[in-house]
Amino acid sequence: MLLKFLPVKMRLPLKFGAETVDSIQIAHVEIDAYGTTGTGETPLSVAWAWPSDLSFAFRERAMMDFCRMLEREYRPSGHDPMTEGYAFLMEKLPEIHARFNREYAVDMPHLAALICTSAFDIALHDAFGKSRHLPAFRTYHAGFMEHDLAWFYDDPAFRGKYPQDYFVRDVPEHLPVWHLVGGRDLLLESERTGDEPDDGYPVSLEKWIERDGLKCLKIKLTGRDAQWDYRRMADVGRIALRYGCDALSPDFNCQVHDPAYVNAVMDRLKEREEEIFRRVLYVEQPFPYDLESNRIDVHACAARKALFMDESAHDWRMVRLGRELGWNGVALKVCKTMTGAILSACWAKEHGMLLMVQDLTNPMLAAIPHVLLAAHVGTIRGVECNAPQFYPAASLENEKRHPGLYERRNGIVDLSTLRGDGFGY
Repeated sequence: MLLKFLPVKMRLPLKFGAETVDSIQIAHVEIDAYGTTGTGETPLSVAWAWPSDLSFAFRERAMMDFCRMLEREYRPSGHDPMTEGYAFLMEKLPEIHARFNREYAVDMPHLAALICTSAFDIALHDAFGKSRHLPAFRTYHAGFMEHDLAWFYDDPAFRGKYPQDYFVRDVPEHLPVWHLVGGRDLLLESERTGDEPDDGYPVSLEKWIERDGLKCLKIKLTGRDAQWDYRRMADVGRIALRYGCDALSPDFNCQVHDPAYVNAVMDRLKEREEEIFRRVLYVEQPFPYDLESNRIDVHACAARKALFMDESAHDWRMVRLGRELGWNGVALKVCKTMTGAILSACWAKEHGMLLMVQDLTNPMLAAIPHVLLAAHVGTIRGVECNAPQFYPAASLENEKRHPGLYERRNGIVDLSTLRGDGFGY
């Protein structure tokens, strides 16, 4: 097994809630399993997974140390990756995580532990597909899996059903791509101060739209300042109208505690900017991600626009609880493990919930399982890919093999080159 960390510097700062970051570590894992070697990569997004008053450097070092602990503990036993991955998540990870927190004298969240685990889990899925000389997404059925979904969910309603039954029939090779509008991003060229990077890439939203032909915009909001949030939605929305962007999604970043806050922003938008309101496709995770401790009834929000779980959707059990509280959509992320993402997707689709696949600013190899998941499970609209905004140079080598994936053009990403075994790296 190989574990290494690939440091990446951002060309522009990225704001997560109350924190702004300018660099990231990519966990790169190679696992020998099933007679071959599988590879997985995941950005250790500290600010997203572990909001805290502790220093960023301390939290990042802790997550890297947890990866090192997993390197010692992650030992596949030969079962198929869905069985292996689920057993690890349910039986081994809780014990390893608890031991790490005791030894490190910290309270690292479960979400951070999942991110670290995901690189190992993805590598295992990649190895299995390669060993069968098949793309990984063609191995999630009875021919290769030891158990049907009833075993994973302990639910007879899923007897005889496998993930393959929930994948789309015609897997697209092109997906509409979402662009992230950060809280500090410039919207117009007229806002430039001269301090922006001069590296050949756009810095304002309008130039990104012009260059990449964007149609889908995800808008980061504060969740704490309703006036600012409304103005930001309106300002971005007017640019969207001018350029023909037809899909918007506000992201309140888990900062809201009262549904009335979200309802007020959305109702004001509907009353004053109806055309912008009509383009809002879904609202992302306004409320604290610890769903069990914050059992907020969100039916009123979900009645206005589809309401998607993101940070809260640790696994299918949390998706089930979210549905009881009124959430009607799930934003999947492979950084919570491919095993977990597939199980959440199948449970959600069986129960009529909408899906989206969002990235964690995934560059390099991390982008590939991410977009493949979106193509196979079917989403409300395309896939989010914002690594080209923040560290495009990190993926230049990968771009030689998959040019349409790392360069967003005409509002899409192109998956047509992803044809190899495993994840087709």
